[in-house]
Amino acid sequence: MCKPQRLLRDRNFILLSALALGLLWEEGAQWTNSLTLPALALIMTLATMGISIRELRSPRALLTPVLGGLAMNYALLGGVIIGLNMVFIRDEALRRGFIIIAAVPPAVAIIPFTGFLNGNSAFSLFGSIAGYLGALIITPLMVLGLLGTASIEPLKLFIIMLELIIVPLILSRILVWTGMFTKIEPLRGSVTNWSFFFIAFTIVGLNRGMFLGRPLSLVPVALIALASTFLLGFIIEKTGGLLKINPKTVTSLVLLGTLKNYGLAGGLALALFSKQTAVPATVSVVFMIIYIIWLGYKRR
Repeated sequence: MCKPQRLLRDRNFILLSALALGLLWEEGAQWTNSLTLPALALIMTLATMGISIRELRSPRALLTPVLGGLAMNYALLGGVIIGLNMVFIRDEALRRGFIIIAAVPPAVAIIPFTGFLNGNSAFSLFGSIAGYLGALIITPLMVLGLLGTASIEPLKLFIIMLELIIVPLILSRILVWTGMFTKIEPLRGSVTNWSFFFIAFTIVGLNRGMFLGRPLSLVPVALIALASTFLLGFIIEKTGGLLKINPKTVTSLVLLGTLKNYGLAGGLALALFSKQTAVPATVSVVFMIIYIIWLGYKRR
């Protein structure tokens, strides 16, 4: 495959291009704003196609990764984000953005990243599944509990959760049962990456004025994103080593404990509040890309 074609399939290149284009073309983001929720629904459908019902039939084998996934992504990572948010963020819109990040499930990319980093694939899979099923209850409770019904219409939040989690899960089962999965599978990675492109480009473009005009206002946001990836990942890795946990499982714990679904967080922020509320998700995407590149470099 020639180099240009490789670049068009490279996740890091696609996301960095989205960030760069968003900073250059604010008007384009106005046009793609309406595409964010459909793009997220598409990503969720494609991501959950790989879940096999057969893998969910052994409760005993599922217990540890399910509890581990929920604890790492919601209790640990969510708790760290909310705590740092309370300490460092004064802008109300940005505060809301971090609360939404804390409430959303794990990043859909955790499962493929686990394979790339030689982690425990089964642990990451079941931990991620638990995160998404748990999100049906945890996400609305956290968002409404921390932001209040005065800030959000509960019905609107329920409809968005229906569109972005329940409907994609149902569609993914239909695609698997009808055999369409095998036809779509070769294109799944590229479609997912370019859907993320639209989301990242839109959020950056809509907030271009803040990124370029008030960069210092983003320093606290960047510090939280840095602490919740690099610093927290380092602590999880060292703790896993001290407890003599299998290194592959430690890799999965690091990913589940540092990566949120920032695309979903940005889409929820845009749908429920404003473009500024989506800024923490966008900044976190940048740090996620750098963090994954760093983890791959460490592995090599």
